[in-house]
Order: sequence, then C-alpha cells, then structure tokens
Amino acid sequence: MALDPSFLGRCYPAAGTYQVGREKIREFAEAIGDDNAVYRDPSAARACGYSDVIAPPTFAIILALRAQRVLVCDPELGLDYSRVVHGNQSFTHHRPIRAGDELAATLHVDGVRTMGGNDMLTVRCQITDAAGDPVTTARSVLVVRRENR
Repeated sequence: MALDPSFLGRCYPAAGTYQVGREKIREFAEAIGDDNAVYRDPSAARACGYSDVIAPPTFAIILALRAQRVLVCDPELGLDYSRVVHGNQSFTHHRPIRAGDELAATLHVDGVRTMGGNDMLTVRCQITDAAGDPVTTARSVLVVRRENR
C-alpha cells in the first residue's frame, strides 16, 4: 500500500521537552566510541569556550527519532515500519547541544513520493531550546520497501 500523499506539508508539534544531561551525553559519546573530552569533562569544555559539556553532533538523532515516532505510528499514513530503511540523514547545527539544555522537536513532512517502486518519506525535525531558538535541524529520508515486488 502506498503512503498517503496528503501528509505532505503536515507538521507535528513537539510532544514535550527533552532534558539534556551530562550523563546522557557521556553515554552517547561512549556508545559511538568518541572519547573527546568536551563530551565528558566540564573543565575541558570550558577551556574550549563552552559553558558545559557539549554533545557529539549526532546526539540530535535522539530527538529526531522521538519526533518521527508520532508520524510513523500514525495509522492514516499507511506505513509498515517493518519495511522501512533509513535512506539518508543530515544535521544542520545552529549551535552545539549542551548539558542543561531543555529541547523540543517539531516534525515537518517535506516529501512523500514514489521512486523505483518504493515510497520515500522526507522529514525535517526542528530542534529548539527553551527560548524557542534553533539548535539543530535534522533531515531524514525514510525508504519504505513495497510488498509483492
């Protein structure tokens, strides 16, 4: 079943906030194998001009995936998540994510199309801080493999 093209242009508002903590940043850096001290040591981060430890650039995927969950679980879209392959991911950072940030993520559906017999879903996640200032823009392309090909 093809994805519903009327989803193009839809916006899913933030469903709450995410509190960024030092331990969450440290665990993420450890999980990806990045031992940069600015992700673990507040003194090292301050020496580099940051107010506290900062997160690795791909940390924003945590918020992006949480925001995408609302869309992919929407029964009206017609998406079988077991058939989804992550096609592309990019981040535009407006500033580093820091320990102590309270972040919100709003999801936008920027594209719904068929290509090569598969459906392509392009989404943009706008991550903002408590003041509403932009922190990161995450863009994803999800490829939904069709059945019975």
